[in-house]
Amino acid sequence: MLETPKPQIVFTLTARCRDCYRCLRACPVKAIRMQNGQAYVDEKRCISCGTCIRECPQEAKTFRSDINIAQHLVDEGHFVAASIAPSFPAVFNKWQRSRLASALRALGIRYVGQTSHGAYQISLESQRLAKADTTKPHITTACPALINYIEKYKPELIDYLLPVASPMVAHARLLKEKLGKDVKVIFIGPCVAKKSELNRPDVAGVVDCVLTFRELNAWLDQKNIDLSMCEESNFDEKPVHNAQLYPLPGGLIKTAGLDDDGLNLSLLRVDSPQGVRELLNGIGEGSEHALIEPLFCSQGCINGPGIDSGKNLFERRQEIIEYTTESAAVSIIPDPVESDLLKAAFNRNDSGPAPDSVTEQQIEEILARTGKQDPEQQLNCGACGYDSCREKAIAVALGMAEPEMCIPYMRRLAERRTDQIFSTTPNGVLMLDDELNILGMNPAFKKFFSCSDVILGRHISYLMDPAPFEKLISGVTETLDITVLHRPYNLLCRELLYMLKEEKQIVGIFINITSQQEHEKKLREIRSQTVEQANELLEHQIKMAQNIAQFLGESTARGEELVRKLMSLSEGDETNPR
Repeated sequence: MLETPKPQIVFTLTARCRDCYRCLRACPVKAIRMQNGQAYVDEKRCISCGTCIRECPQEAKTFRSDINIAQHLVDEGHFVAASIAPSFPAVFNKWQRSRLASALRALGIRYVGQTSHGAYQISLESQRLAKADTTKPHITTACPALINYIEKYKPELIDYLLPVASPMVAHARLLKEKLGKDVKVIFIGPCVAKKSELNRPDVAGVVDCVLTFRELNAWLDQKNIDLSMCEESNFDEKPVHNAQLYPLPGGLIKTAGLDDDGLNLSLLRVDSPQGVRELLNGIGEGSEHALIEPLFCSQGCINGPGIDSGKNLFERRQEIIEYTTESAAVSIIPDPVESDLLKAAFNRNDSGPAPDSVTEQQIEEILARTGKQDPEQQLNCGACGYDSCREKAIAVALGMAEPEMCIPYMRRLAERRTDQIFSTTPNGVLMLDDELNILGMNPAFKKFFSCSDVILGRHISYLMDPAPFEKLISGVTETLDITVLHRPYNLLCRELLYMLKEEKQIVGIFINITSQQEHEKKLREIRSQTVEQANELLEHQIKMAQNIAQFLGESTARGEELVRKLMSLSEGDETNPR
């Protein structure tokens, strides 16, 4: 038996992450852990809503692919049934829809059903339970991200959840009842959170695999299945009347046949993470709403993160409505099923350390580290992704954020460092605008040119020849490295001049080499004196060598003469012995 995959559902492709905090700003539960500038998804906190996937501009957030699970089910020879979410018209246009069933069968799927059958049944059941108990508001349970959110972050609202399964689970149970318990069910839809639903105890063995529409298209590509080459064919299940509107906000209410004209206070539909959070923060026993349908995705399931479509939201909505209209002639109204097939249970789910575990002292210490001891210093700008400086400090204490994420703090820190360097460097620094007016100068420059801030705004010609700067403005070059003698100031400078095109500014660095030149002059004098002394010494040595040579020459001559005499005497002694 194939086991349910355990790897993390939503995760970060770290090579693409650019430290922009956009995912953190978008995440409704702040399940993004910042570490060394990388935005990781904290699985324990994540509700798998996929908001970060939609929002990441670098496509660094993605979700687990389960194509291998689906392929394995087919390869093992199982009878595989597909449950296609009613949002499929938002992905596939009219001619593609007519061939979709054939494409799925080409993948090895033997039965192609529509999740709208499950949606219809749970809509009726939700209506029935809400009418049976009018003492409290009832929250519909079709959205798995909503269930994850309440179980992890709003457990006090679990009692308000209708004990009704999702359309996916309800339809899978109907398929197994119809086709046999051994049938393997693959759900195909727009939702990433459906993958997390497989981990629920009451779903185990009911749904065997969850694929998004993105994964379906990828699977078709892997198998080289082209929809345009497939035959037209029908699903094995007919569409259900009005249930095809289920992916739109208020779809459950509409499917249940309830009067939802926007004026009925007993019915409420909410879509978007912010709307859901605001609603759940204010819900209570005294609520006038009898039935509440919350969806985490803005504009409903047609905006799910698993949708692979080039259509905008309005076009997707239009496709849903058109399919509902065109299928009305063949749609059916199924009979209600037994409630046992539609049951669900919900329990508290741990999301990790809660904010209230952080002490006030910890918060104050973290705020102090970023220069936010006083309330007026706490901008609460939200640039870091958190709504307030205090909330971010709590996240730092919980290990979810880093102090360096505070952009105003880092900017102030950079400015202080820049100002320190600007003020203390021994080199002169000058900044001009594109009209060569003086924008700024550091203390060293003021000292070199005997000036003050009074000249700010004046043309550079007030201090020196503007010709080098004009060359930069003209575009002849972007940098200059020149040596200039400023006679009025008795100053010799090496000047490094840069044109900053985007800022339309010129930066000049002035290195005082006047003393260096004087030092080099002295060195040249010393070198000259050394050469003269060396020449004198050399001449002296040459004379001594000549004298020595002369002496040695005379000594050698005398030695030769003495040797000859000795030899002569020796020969005389041999011929005239005594």
